[in-house]
Parts: sequence; C-alpha cells; structure tokens
Amino acid sequence: MSINIGQVSFDTTDPRRLAAWWAEQTGGQIVNDMEGFFVVVATPTGLNLGFQKVADPTPGKNKLHLDTGADDPAAEVERLVAAGAQLVAVHDENPAFGWTVLADPDGNQFCVAGAH
Repeated sequence: MSINIGQVSFDTTDPRRLAAWWAEQTGGQIVNDMEGFFVVVATPTGLNLGFQKVADPTPGKNKLHLDTGADDPAAEVERLVAAGAQLVAVHDENPAFGWTVLADPDGNQFCVAGAH
C-alpha cells in the first residue's frame, strides 16, 4: 500500500488572494472555491495547490516548501519579484546547481532552479 500526494496546502488569512497569485504564477486555474474558506488551484503539472483560511498562520519559516523549475531561472525570478514575490536568498556556491529562494505575498518560501 502507499499514499498519493494530491495537493499541497497553504494556511492563509486570504485564500482567494493567494490562490489567484499562485494561479497566475504557475499558469494554473482556480478549480474550486469553497466560499473563500478553501480555494484550490490546478497547475499544469497536475499538482493541486490548496489555500485554507486560518485566523492566525503559523509564524516563522515554513517547514515545507515548493521547489520549482524554469528554463531560464534568472528571468523567472525577475518576473516573480515583479509580480510581488520577495527575494530571500540566492544559492549559487555550487557551479553545477544553484537556486533562488523567494517568498510569496504571504511569506511562504519557495525555490526557483533550473528546469527539473
């Protein structure tokens, strides 16, 4: 027996706003809006992102984060920052593999690297 990962969910005080941001950034679309309490984005990769309304999101660094890939990571980082992401860190010490850590408008961190 095994489990399947169907979705990665985020706690947020404004699910509709954050879901719209992630839908735009991933080329996905909102496929379910449960009265603003829980909103689901289907991404082109098949992974769903869920956004659940909570009164008080957990503070501090998130323990789970998304690793994203792009054909042109530098251009994608620039686009994401222009769309409202915040630059957290650039990891380029290894010439074979580098990545950039960003935070979405709610502060959830995610990474951008070369295409996976």
